[in-house]
Order: sequence, then structure tokens, then C-alpha cells
Amino acid sequence: MDIVSLIIIVAGLCLFEIISSIDNAIINAEVLSTMQAKARKWFLVWGIFFAVFVVRGALPLFIVWITNPGLGFFGAFTATLSSDPAVLSSLEHSAPFLLLGGGTFLILLFFHWLFMEEKNYAFLGEKLIHENGMWFFTVASVFLAWTVWMTQQIDPRMPFAAVLGSTVFFITNGFKANAELQEKKLMKGTLSDISKIVYLEAIDATFSIDGVLGAFAFTLAVPLILIGNGLGAFVVRQLTIGNIHRIKKYAYLKNGAMYSILVLGCVMLAEGFGAHVNPLVSPILTFVIVGYFFFKSTRITLQPAG
Repeated sequence: MDIVSLIIIVAGLCLFEIISSIDNAIINAEVLSTMQAKARKWFLVWGIFFAVFVVRGALPLFIVWITNPGLGFFGAFTATLSSDPAVLSSLEHSAPFLLLGGGTFLILLFFHWLFMEEKNYAFLGEKLIHENGMWFFTVASVFLAWTVWMTQQIDPRMPFAAVLGSTVFFITNGFKANAELQEKKLMKGTLSDISKIVYLEAIDATFSIDGVLGAFAFTLAVPLILIGNGLGAFVVRQLTIGNIHRIKKYAYLKNGAMYSILVLGCVMLAEGFGAHVNPLVSPILTFVIVGYFFFKSTRITLQPAG
């Protein structure tokens, strides 16, 4: 892969991490506003180490390792950079399982947002879908049943990857719902700053799963994921410090994040089914989608969710 392609992929990873972490940044900013200056500084300076290296660094490495246990933990880090035919064969064999599970997770994440979550309506039909949110469970069930049926015809082990992706979605979705409830209590309560820091790091780990799994639509190279997601996490922390209210004004950025997630999920599913997708497709589409919704945010009057 040439240097230009590497730069485009890393830039796409960084952008995707930023837009997929907007909700997380907003929660961080609101909770930090109730903390002492010393605690805020600790979270924003030292917390970045945990966010980048422990969560966004270790999680993709762990995912590659657990799908390729024979490589070893360090081998999972260097697998995509290796010229060893056995290592490359192992990675190629496990990739469909990883991509299928990640794609299932991302598409369910998009459906949940489309049917269940409050949003600023960007397209005709979004309001109607949201008003009939109970159909999310039907759509999610049919999608999962279809995925399981199609994959069992390819490899009898692949349906488990799809079910695992859905399991991770429902678990993390539960944590996110709880995080929103806990945030309201934190804003009203008298918890110590240490407790708030622990809470913020915990929800950061939960919200990071979207970005980490989506990163595999860009590349299977853990070093590139670490660089791209790490840069994105750093930018999000900087936004948390002083620009979060400005970011809120771009009301359709969350829409851009979710439609990017839909596209990345489809790319991962396609590759899981055996299709070859050019590595530049995911970053380029991410830039196009986010750019469109950024432009839309500056030009169109909001239609509030109702």
C-alpha cells in the first residue's frame, strides 16, 4: 500500500472516530463542568493515555488476537505487516468472521438510531420512521435472521459471528442507556470528582466500541487503527475542553456519523460474504458523507425531533 493510501486511511479513521464520539464528548463536557479544575485537568491530560492506549489501542489488538489465537498477542499487532505466509493465511481465514460480526453490530447500531433515538430530521421519512420506533425490533430480528441464514450457507461457523455482533450491540446499547441516566444523577448529585472520573473513563470505553469496530471497515492493520483512532480521540478531548458548544451547532453531524456507520457496516458485511472492496472506499465515503452533513448543518433550518 502506497503512502497516499495510508494517509487517506488514517485520516478517514481519525474523522470517523471524531464524529462517532460526539455524544461521548458532550457527556464529558457536561460532567466536567461540575468538577474541580484539578480533576478536570487530570482527566483531560492523563485520561487521554487511557483513552488512546488502553481502550483504542488494546481493544482492536484484542479483537484481532481473539480471532487469531495462534498468532499470539504481539503477533496480532504485527500480523498485517508480516510477510510470513502462515501469518497472512491465518489473518485471511479469520477476517470474514471479524468483518461479519462488526458489520452486524454497526448496522444494528444504525437501525436503533433511525427508529429509536431523538434526532434532527435530515431526510424525508426519518420523522415517520422515528414515530414508529417499535418496528426497530422487527427490523433488527429480520436482519439478523437473514444474516444467519445467508452465512450458514457459506460456513456453518459464520452465523455465530453475526449473533456475537448482535450480542455486543445489545450489551453496549444497555450500557449507553444507563450512562445517560447516570449522567442526570451526576449533574444533580454530590459524588466525588474521583467517582466522576471513573464514570467518564467507563463510558468512554463503552462509546469507543463503535469507533473500534467501525475501524475494521477501513483496515485490519492494528497499527493504523491505533494511529487513526488515537488522533481522533485526542481531537475529541480538545473539543471537550472548549469547543463543544460550537460543535452542537452543527446539528446534523450525528446524522453524518450514523449514515457513515450504515455504509461501513455494509462494507464489512460485503467483505464478510467474500466480496473484495478497495481499501480506499471506506475513508472516501466517510469524507463524502460527513462533508455533506456538515454542509447541510450550515445551510438548513432544523426540523426538531417531536
